[in-house]
Amino acid sequence: MFILGLTGGIGSGKSAASAYFRDQGIVVVDADIVAREVVEPGQPALVAIEERYGAEALLDDGTLNRPWLRAKVFAEPDERKWLESQTHPRIRDSIIAQLKAATSPYAILESPLLYESGQSELVARTLVIDVPEEIQVERACSRDGNEEEQIRRIIAAQMPRSERLQKADDAVDNSGNLEALYSQLAPLHQSYLQLT
Repeated sequence: MFILGLTGGIGSGKSAASAYFRDQGIVVVDADIVAREVVEPGQPALVAIEERYGAEALLDDGTLNRPWLRAKVFAEPDERKWLESQTHPRIRDSIIAQLKAATSPYAILESPLLYESGQSELVARTLVIDVPEEIQVERACSRDGNEEEQIRRIIAAQMPRSERLQKADDAVDNSGNLEALYSQLAPLHQSYLQLT
């Protein structure tokens, strides 16, 4: 099966782009959703996180304290590396299984860390959703309620925009509205159908 990798920095509009493809009947495997699944209560990754950080890493209901962990790993790069060593192999295994089960003409792996995590090896072609950094910050702050400083740390931890664009097979500018985004995605969808 032809698999497309869809990526972009935080606040770039990956979700809006993947929603467009879903509306066309394409199966989208979202690495962020898979990443949440591997740290659900009872999963080995969550057990390892609790062992390393203690009860502070968990909420009262036993689920992962995401804001606390996000602040910790983006402030301490070594902790981010440790966390990735616990989660990335499990995420990869689940992604592969879900992509293999896809029944649409092609499938999409949506991942903010497509290149950084090595997930780009799972895809035949990549599409980057791109916006200038100031738009990333503005959108991510308004959407997530995060502080600008934290969003900028996340951007700094991700692959630089210029490098992401250089690696991309295809790129769209999502600085405008949804209609402008969809008008760029429609011909790409047709070309991906032809590649299958």
